[in-house]
Order: sequence, then C-alpha cells, then structure tokens
Amino acid sequence: RRMAAGELWEFETGENEFGIVLLGGTCSAETSRGAWGPIGRRPNVFAGMPYTLYLPRRTEVRIEAIGDGLDLGYGWCETDEDHPAKMVPPEEVRVELRGGGNATRQINDMIPPGFDCHRLVAVEVYTPSGNWSSYPPHKHDVHRESDSGELLEADLEEVYFYKLDRPEGYAIQRVYTEDRSLNELVLARDDDLVLVPEGYHPVVSAHGYNTYYLNFLAGSAQSLTSVDDPEHAWIKQNWGEKDPRLPMVTLDM
Repeated sequence: RRMAAGELWEFETGENEFGIVLLGGTCSAETSRGAWGPIGRRPNVFAGMPYTLYLPRRTEVRIEAIGDGLDLGYGWCETDEDHPAKMVPPEEVRVELRGGGNATRQINDMIPPGFDCHRLVAVEVYTPSGNWSSYPPHKHDVHRESDSGELLEADLEEVYFYKLDRPEGYAIQRVYTEDRSLNELVLARDDDLVLVPEGYHPVVSAHGYNTYYLNFLAGSAQSLTSVDDPEHAWIKQNWGEKDPRLPMVTLDM
C-alpha cells in the first residue's frame, strides 16, 4: 500500500491479527492499543532494516504518511486470541544468513516463531543476483507430530511479496506438489504477489538482479517447521561458504 504525504489509512482489525511492515518511508500509527511515531527510516527495502507493527484483533488503527514515499506491506489471519500490540524496531530484528554458496540468503525475522501472537509469522528474505532461496525446496502443508508431540511439519499457507533492486528485474519461483497436481513456474517481478497454498516453492534470483520478498505465513502452528523435498535434501550436506555479498542490509544503513 503506497501513501502520499498526509494520507490516512483507517481500519479495524476485526477478528484478525495483523502484521504491517514498513517497506519504505515514514509514518505515525495511532491505535486503540497504543501509538507510535514517527516510525520508519529506510527509503526502500534495499536501504535498511524494517520497522514492523503487530496488531491484535479488535484494534482500531489510524496510520498517517509522513512525507511522500510511504510503502506498507501487510498480512493478517483469523484469530480467537488476544495478544499485546507491539512495534518491532530494526534493532530487535534477528538476522540470519541461511544456506551456503549460491544458495545463501539473508533472513530478517520480524514476527518469528515464539513471538507473542497467535498464528502469524513474518520474515524478509534477501537473495543476491544468481542465488537460490527457499532452498532446498521445502513444504509445510500437513500438520504432523511425533508420538511424543514434537512438531514435525506445520500446515501453513504463505504469501511472497516481491521487490527487485532494478525495475526490469525478476525472479523465478516454482510451486509444486509431490504428485505434480500443482506444478507451476511463476515469473515474479517487482511488486508481484505469489500465493503458496501448498507444496514445495523454491526461488531463484535472475543474474544481475537482487531479489527481496516479504513472507507472511499462518496455519496450524505459529512455526516455520517444514520438510525438504527428499529428492533434493542432499544439497544441505554440500553447502559452500557463505556468500560474501550478504548481509545485504544492516542496522548501519
């Protein structure tokens, strides 16, 4: 959602919990659960770390853009629980470099597993030019627990919202199930949204272009527990060194 200086966005969360990520720009947020502002400092997703606002159900919200260029990404899911509203500043975002070699990517955990909410998870992923992410291919579409109650796989729906560091850039995402009843290749460009209702879903960033995507997930558990495609799971045993181009964004920016 893009907003011009002084523009207002007013809504009520209803029976949903919300995550709102500042992709770029600055705003103030007044809610029935608290007020924050001004928040946001990066002009775009490739120029710094995020501010994120978590809002519980039954919350009245009023967001005002401060200056032009406010760009918000947001996701929500139904809930029957109450949790405290929280602003997550860049300093509280855990950064992880996952994978290795040309499958190295940067993960920013804004609403990670263990966050004080019901079901929502939100992360940012940065994939350098030519690299793979969400890799090896993994899925989270069946809720499975061991005999002792350990979670083996969560049943989660997921969305990918893409940004590219150049407007002509693109990434390619495959979404497929084991029986290939779902087997799609998606050309993802700047500001595209890809839905992953089930199946494996790897991504590759086209050479010459750095790829960002914002993930929101929700389902049977507030978790990222997944399983790898057994045909490609061996790749984890052959990671190279971490890609020196990462991290792509830091607190110092």
